[in-house]
Amino acid sequence: MSRSDNSWWASSTAGARRTAAGAAAIGLALIGVCYFVWMSPANPAAEVRDSIAAVVQDPAAVANMKSERNRLLSRTVALETKVDTKNGQLARLSTQLESTQRKLAEATGATPPAQNDNRPSPTPAPKPVKKPVAAPIKKPVAAPVVTPIVIPTKAEIVNPTSRYLGLYTSQAPFSWATYDEAASKLGSQPSMVGYFGGWDEPFRANAVTRAWDRGTLPMLTWESRPIGSPNSQVEEPEYRLPDILGDPATGVAGKYDDYLHQYAKDIVATGMPLAIRLNHEMNGTWYPWSETTGKGESINGNRPGDYVKVWQHVHDIFEQEGANNLVVWTWAPNIVNNLSSAHQSVEHLTGLYPGDAYVDWVGLSGYLRPAYKPENNFTFEYTFDRSLDQLRAVTDKPIILAEVGASEVGGQKPKWITSMFEALANPKNADVIGLSWFNLSVTSYTEGELATNDWRLDSRPESLAAFKAGIAKAEDNFALTPIPVP
Repeated sequence: MSRSDNSWWASSTAGARRTAAGAAAIGLALIGVCYFVWMSPANPAAEVRDSIAAVVQDPAAVANMKSERNRLLSRTVALETKVDTKNGQLARLSTQLESTQRKLAEATGATPPAQNDNRPSPTPAPKPVKKPVAAPIKKPVAAPVVTPIVIPTKAEIVNPTSRYLGLYTSQAPFSWATYDEAASKLGSQPSMVGYFGGWDEPFRANAVTRAWDRGTLPMLTWESRPIGSPNSQVEEPEYRLPDILGDPATGVAGKYDDYLHQYAKDIVATGMPLAIRLNHEMNGTWYPWSETTGKGESINGNRPGDYVKVWQHVHDIFEQEGANNLVVWTWAPNIVNNLSSAHQSVEHLTGLYPGDAYVDWVGLSGYLRPAYKPENNFTFEYTFDRSLDQLRAVTDKPIILAEVGASEVGGQKPKWITSMFEALANPKNADVIGLSWFNLSVTSYTEGELATNDWRLDSRPESLAAFKAGIAKAEDNFALTPIPVP
């Protein structure tokens, strides 16, 4: 070994070994001194050490620490929500700008301006003067063939020839970044996009036009509350069902009738169809349009029977404006497994159904969640079969799994996804015309503590592989367009 390979403070190999041994001895001595000082009763830090030990052993102190942890996590989630909201507003403004520029270009015959990336344009360098030369003779080039997107009729949407695959992602369809990222990992282009809207928003036509520009069916989850309301807020006094309904017997109009008429007119103005999942999961107790708790108390001042009347009221207004020719009305309760016993019966579900004349699709929200019951065998059948049987007892309308997801907590997600696609191949589920996956990671309260559930398809390689294998099965009939590998 040459000198350059030894430690710089030792002149030989033996010297290096002696130096290292001495350093190790000194280090051990220092550790011993520190331990003695720390454990000594005379140590000024002993009081701090003993205080820490007392806090850890005090249940009340531990509870306070847990409460403070939850408070800080809640604050973090609130800030993340504000960021998402601002990003959504930015995406909407960007889309409106694109639309305005396109219309201006069409009106003036000019070329639409390119997107501004906030960088100054460089000053072009002077071009050298060239002597004129004869232009070569060019062969005519054929114009590229552009295949126009054919938008299906409502009847074709309601009764499709293949199953829909939808995704909920951050900001889609107002920004396609996360949607396209998920699609590229799947290797296939989904055929539906899900998004949410509140009753404090006008109809967002750009969501529909942007979706159909890609040949994708838009499904709006339309909630009779403000779009910014947190899911934990059940009471919304400004959106009570009796106020939305009004009093037809005395001629009192509903509180939001003008808004609903304008919304329907704006849908007609686009001339493009969309699915609307109005006030979903109504058989639960966590939304302000639910009627009663499991113990029979009123939710948000609502009365038994109000949900059906409000649905029919909204549908009637859309009929007056001619919008029902474009809207696929989707009635989508929650799976019944984890509801209170009073809300699990088929009679309860039937009492919330508006009637076949007011509904085009029926659907379900259903998740594999980390809170398991002993009888849960982590299969699609356990999660959905009981609820599907109840839907079929209520109506024979086509069924859409309108909001689906699976948590990685517990390690059962790949198995559950495989089970889902196996169940869809079963002839008894031929009336299930598609599913829409909730492709987000969400932090929320679970049994009093904040927890994060990663519902995304690629939360683990095994989960993504199970999903890709499922949508590729011919017997499941998703018939998706493959995304070419670059």
